[in-house]
Amino acid sequence: MTRAPDLASSYDLVVVGGGPAGLAAAALAARAGVSTVLFDENPGIGGQIYRGITSTPIKDRAVLGEDYWAGTALAAEATASGATIVNGATVWSLDPSRQVGVAIAGQVRMIQAQRVIVATGSLERPFPIPGWTLPGVMTAGAAQTVLKAQGLVPGGRTLLAGCGPLLWLLAAQLLRAGAAIEAILETTPRGNWLRALPHLPDFLLSPYWSKGLALLREVKGKVPVIPIERLAARGEDRLQEVDYVSHGKEHRRRADLLLLHQGVVPNVNLANAAGAVHRWNERQLCFEPVLDVDFTSTVSGIAVAGDGAGIAGGTAAAERGRLAAIAAVRALKPAVSVPDPQSVRQRLQREELGRGFLDTLYRPADAFRLPEGETIACRCEEVTSGQIRGMAAIGCEGPNQMKAFLRCGMGPCQGRLCGLTVTELIAAERRTRPGEVGYYRLRPPVKPITLAELASLPISEAERKAVER
Repeated sequence: MTRAPDLASSYDLVVVGGGPAGLAAAALAARAGVSTVLFDENPGIGGQIYRGITSTPIKDRAVLGEDYWAGTALAAEATASGATIVNGATVWSLDPSRQVGVAIAGQVRMIQAQRVIVATGSLERPFPIPGWTLPGVMTAGAAQTVLKAQGLVPGGRTLLAGCGPLLWLLAAQLLRAGAAIEAILETTPRGNWLRALPHLPDFLLSPYWSKGLALLREVKGKVPVIPIERLAARGEDRLQEVDYVSHGKEHRRRADLLLLHQGVVPNVNLANAAGAVHRWNERQLCFEPVLDVDFTSTVSGIAVAGDGAGIAGGTAAAERGRLAAIAAVRALKPAVSVPDPQSVRQRLQREELGRGFLDTLYRPADAFRLPEGETIACRCEEVTSGQIRGMAAIGCEGPNQMKAFLRCGMGPCQGRLCGLTVTELIAAERRTRPGEVGYYRLRPPVKPITLAELASLPISEAERKAVER
């Protein structure tokens, strides 16, 4: 295991994130002779898409599907490339001068990089419904994590609720692994189908078409799918029942586990803290960094690749990582041969084909993004949506001012679970656009670290002499 003191004080390239974008970028750069280190906070490489790719206990390839096992080649390529890969490493700071703060096994180091590629991937979109903080209510991504990493499948009465490709993929994977799913509560608004039709031709030409159709057929042949307009989790100390409205009628169903999902959004916290400019994507309903064709951000020397640059899927993420790495190698070692970026762009264009259809079809309904009343919006600080709406109504103009009033976004997650909800609630209450409201202003540490870890930072010779005097 690489320890913090084992790291060099500087690298040509620091890659943050061990998912498809980070692995592809690190492999390409290291093979080109660029001194490269990849940091990932998980025990193994792969990110969420290829979680546990080198260690999963699931050996039946059919359970997780061939798209998952494609990550084996990517992981092997990165491991053999000569890049230094450090797992269990939390990157908690990145500044505009490309100084990277990383915590490993209780010790902290500051690393200077000539180039940085932020490949922190995506997060599941907040799904704030009444009772979503109860034990027994989880995200679909969390269930997929334990399936891939530990081979665990849920028992008891299990319901899935929401929309999006991952919901259907997880349902198929759980069914193949032997889990019993009582029902899928589908939240996709019916009007989305009509709005998505103009994008259908591109979708039919994309790799998503046949895969998506096969998933839908597989799952719908085994599990009842119920369209719903409202949803709530109920229980005393844990989940006991799920209430929902379907076709205007109220229903109640006993449940032991409720898995929620309504799409993924870019994980923007680290790039945001580094000073990269972000803008609102109205189609995907999220903030994303402003990037050039090589995925370089508005901060010199810092690129953002993968789903952190905008949601496009795992294969597209790898191609984005390669493009960012090609740009980094060309800047650092202009004489070194690199793959033809045009061929990479062509592959990326094919992978991104059809995103318009998926984004439009699975655009989450307002009812599941804009909670009301006593529904918790900020889980860390237990702030309700009613409180946020109330402060916006009396003049609070944005999330950063809301921090001062209600402490939203100041907990351990640093806004990852509430940021979009807070922004959209303020925008709805003030009758403006989320892009005008803005997002949290983030500063390091963007991930929790202890005072003991900060105290482990090595000091310079000049600082040591000053202390001795």
